[in-house]
Amino acid sequence: MIASGRWALVLSVTVLVGVTTCAAPTAWATTRHAPEVPRPSPRVAGTRLPRTRCDVFPSDNVWNTPITDLPVDVHSATWLTSMNASTTLLHPDYGPSSNPRKPYGLPWSIVPARTTFTRIKFLYASQSYRGPYPLTALTPIEGGSDRHALMVDPSRSATSAACTLFETYATSYRADGRSVAGSGATWNLNSNALRPSGYTSADAAGLPILPGLVNYDEVASGSMNHALRFTVECTQQSYLWPARHEAGRANTNCPPMGARFRLNASFSLPTSSCAAFCQTVLTTMKTYGLFVADNGSNWYFQGTADTRWTASEVDQLKAIPASQFVAVDESCLMVSPNSGQAVQPGTPGFARRCTSTAGSSSSKAQGRHLG
Repeated sequence: MIASGRWALVLSVTVLVGVTTCAAPTAWATTRHAPEVPRPSPRVAGTRLPRTRCDVFPSDNVWNTPITDLPVDVHSATWLTSMNASTTLLHPDYGPSSNPRKPYGLPWSIVPARTTFTRIKFLYASQSYRGPYPLTALTPIEGGSDRHALMVDPSRSATSAACTLFETYATSYRADGRSVAGSGATWNLNSNALRPSGYTSADAAGLPILPGLVNYDEVASGSMNHALRFTVECTQQSYLWPARHEAGRANTNCPPMGARFRLNASFSLPTSSCAAFCQTVLTTMKTYGLFVADNGSNWYFQGTADTRWTASEVDQLKAIPASQFVAVDESCLMVSPNSGQAVQPGTPGFARRCTSTAGSSSSKAQGRHLG
């Protein structure tokens, strides 16, 4: 993140401490929200965020777009070598811990009505949303050094639209408006707008974190229709759309932030060792893939901190070989470099722009930014 080098730290397994994974709305003393009134929207809904009426970006957002028919990126083999794909199994960076009340993973919360927003002092203020943020003493914060706070406000406030996602890094809540964090960013989940080019977020790629997590409720439903996020040890000093920021090394053999990887369609695990939850994640990886979103341990993919995860549901996902993935060239999906809107499979535009011939070299001209 920026030049500090803090994103080069290996992302360790983190613990949700002393809070529930997703807070249910409760009453607070100070009224802050306008009443929540459902309003018609001309956009097509995307993936519904569990326990809310908020869709995680429109359905034509790049996070929600299948990549099964995209061409393999010309750099795929080189990037996979740098990621030790031939000798590495994927690792789910979430699940139960020795303390049933403190699962591994990233906690997130639904902002209760009448929450009082607060200002936060940021270390990287020039690239952070100034706020205010719905951060309170009850907001769950990730354990470990990263201390992410992920908050979804389903209601419209005086300073933000309904269904706004707030994310902060290196978060410490302090009363009386003295909270601090490394960086902070927001996304209107009803919009395809991206962060400004070159801006970080609560992760190194300038992407949102919550939309890329393996979410218990989605997996339990049998359908998880969005891309996931994962980490690699080495990234280069560039980024690909829809990423907005790099935090890499002067090594072009490593993938850039925003590179997207797809599990081979022919790969399978027997149901005896990969039950329904596991099969759902495999389908997601084949259909929507995974974004390189941060520096950390190779092939660690993230999920929500949820007390309902079982050891078997998580452990079954540790048998996926990284060698079964390829990097795809998704530059043909880009409608605008400053928008997450994507050309959709099955449309004339997709057929025209995303054939294997058209896509093989398009990343040279679209969506690639040098740091």
